[in-house]
Amino acid sequence: MDKLAIVVPCYNEEEVLKIASKALRDVLDDLIQKGKISKDSFILFVNDGSKDRTWELIEEEHEAYPDKVCGVKLAGNVGHQFALTAGLMTAKDMSDVTVSIDADLQDDVNVIEEMIDKFHSGCDIVYGVRRERKTDTFFKRTSAQMFYKLMSLMGVKTIYNHADFRLMSRRAVEEFSKYKETNLFLRGMMPLIGYQTDSVYYDRKERVAGESKYPLKKMLALAFNGISSFSVKPISLILGLGLFIIFASAVALVYALVSYCTGHVVPGWTSLILSIWFLGGLQLLAIGMVGQYIGKIYMEVKQRPRYNIEKILSSGEIFTKGEIFTKGEK
Repeated sequence: MDKLAIVVPCYNEEEVLKIASKALRDVLDDLIQKGKISKDSFILFVNDGSKDRTWELIEEEHEAYPDKVCGVKLAGNVGHQFALTAGLMTAKDMSDVTVSIDADLQDDVNVIEEMIDKFHSGCDIVYGVRRERKTDTFFKRTSAQMFYKLMSLMGVKTIYNHADFRLMSRRAVEEFSKYKETNLFLRGMMPLIGYQTDSVYYDRKERVAGESKYPLKKMLALAFNGISSFSVKPISLILGLGLFIIFASAVALVYALVSYCTGHVVPGWTSLILSIWFLGGLQLLAIGMVGQYIGKIYMEVKQRPRYNIEKILSSGEIFTKGEIFTKGEK
């Protein structure tokens, strides 16, 4: 039987963690009873530097269910994408297949069985895809559609309406581990891995408890990171716009010369100021865009660790900074 690890990144999820643990343990028990996964399958909660009692609750769940609930405590808050990566890298050597899901339970845990079935049929990556976005606000639904269309125009391969709810085989996770970049956008990286893929479809639910950890600011930052990490088309667009303005300036020069020669010269203070402001704004935009790419290069060449694992709770053992303690020894 294949050993399943359900990886759950958590940031300030004390209100929902116990509920999520119960729901995911029920899923494991059901799959074990049906003979689809091994008895030593487990849940791996990743605490992303939470400021509430999230880690204490993970420890409590591990104490109550040491063979079912494991935990990873990161030394600080590194963000959802890094926390999920830390969980995948930790689970890679502990399992045969992983499923990543958020702790808010908006993704339907019942389709995990369908993911496992597709894995057994030969798929290495199975994407969880939303059927529709009726539960979203008009703004969020419209902006999400614009985001996916923009990503497609920029040449970035993504799965429409797929976030980070997915199944990955062990060899898919091992292949993903070879991607060492600091600017992570997992939704765009997964299609690059290759191997056989498929999708399962579900209706996204309302959040069980707590508040969303992805406000508009973080969503916009994730969108820009996804575009700039996989495409240089924004710089090409700026180049094209610059060439267009040069052409328009040449046309305007011809018009100005003709007007001067024919005596139809009208003082153009307003148009002059507007032109200066427009070109100045365009230059700042271009410099800022190029600066973003240079900043990303700067972050990559330093090759700093993407995260620091402070503690791991696994199978009755506590791993802290390279040392192993069985319960009662520490």
